[in-house]
Amino acid sequence: MSSACHNGPVSDIVVVPDDNADSGSALDAAFRKERKHLLRYLGRKAGPDQAPDLVQEVFARAAGSRQAGVLANPAAFLTRIARNLLIDRARRRHANNVIMFPLDEARDEVIQPEQDMAIQASDLQRAYKQAIDRLPEKTRRVFLMSRAENLTYRQISEELGITVATVEYHMMRAIAFVATVMEAHR
Repeated sequence: MSSACHNGPVSDIVVVPDDNADSGSALDAAFRKERKHLLRYLGRKAGPDQAPDLVQEVFARAAGSRQAGVLANPAAFLTRIARNLLIDRARRRHANNVIMFPLDEARDEVIQPEQDMAIQASDLQRAYKQAIDRLPEKTRRVFLMSRAENLTYRQISEELGITVATVEYHMMRAIAFVATVMEAHR
C-alpha cells in the first residue's frame, strides 16, 4: 500500500490482495466494514490527526500477516492489530523518554492585560454616553426609551404622542450618530 493516501480521504484506501484471493477479499470486506470503527477507536486513543495514518498501518500489517487467509473473525483481528500498534507506539515513546504535548495554539496567544481591557471598556462607555448626550433632546429621549427602557416603537409613539414613523426616524438618526462617534473613537 502506498502512503499517497495521506493526501486524499481515508475512503480511498484500498487493501491490495496478495496471491491468496480469499485473504485479500476477506481483508477488503473487513476494511470496508471496520474502517469507521477503527478511526473512532484510534482517534480517541491517539488523536484524530493521527488516526487515519494508524488505520493505514493496521491494514498494512493485516495484509502482510500470515494469518490473513484463515481469519474466523476479521473485525477482532483488526482490533487486536490496532491495540498492538498503540502498545508499540507507547513503548517506543517510553523508550525514547519523549513526552508528547498536544499543540495548544491558544496557550501562546498574546492576551492584553485585564487592566488595559478595563480601561478600554471604560473609555468606550464614556464615549457612548457622550455621544448620547450630544443627541438632540427628542432623539435622545426616543433612543433611551427604546434602548434603556426596552419599549417598543408603538409604546414610545403612544407615550410621546408621535407617530411610529417619527419614532423610527429618531431611532435611525440616533443609531447613525452614535455609530459614527463610536467608530471615530476606535
